[in-house]
Amino acid sequence: MNPSSPAVAEYTAREPYTVGPHEPLGNARRLMDKYGIRDLPVRAEGKLVGLLSERELRLVWSLARAPPETLTVEDAMTAAPYAVAPETPLDEVLRVMSARRLEAAVVVDGGRIVGVFSSADAMRALVDALDGRLAASPPRVRATPPPPLRGARRRAAR
Repeated sequence: MNPSSPAVAEYTAREPYTVGPHEPLGNARRLMDKYGIRDLPVRAEGKLVGLLSERELRLVWSLARAPPETLTVEDAMTAAPYAVAPETPLDEVLRVMSARRLEAAVVVDGGRIVGVFSSADAMRALVDALDGRLAASPPRVRATPPPPLRGARRRAAR
């Protein structure tokens, strides 16, 4: 983890649309097409339960043997998607997404879905880094001060 890495919230699309798991898949598809959404958080009873990606939606839609009107979001979503807090360091999120080959992370604050960090957002951060504009977060402040130094270590620290 890089202590100067910005928080993932600095590159996150906020206030995303969400759908329920029992919503007809056709409704989710129309919503995604209308607003150009590639990753749609799925929530039930106010909690994140899945993520519907454009890729998964189109795959299930094309391979389904059932009538399309009987398919629900639950049929195509990824259950238990990668979720992070807004203050999670960007480099940590990027490492996990890269290692797991994920297209998105859902940003959750206190159980509430506040955003989606997508591969497109990761590309924006990469461009900023290459251009030397990556927004660094201020140094993290420890909740409690470190214990005082004792003996020789304390004198050497002065």
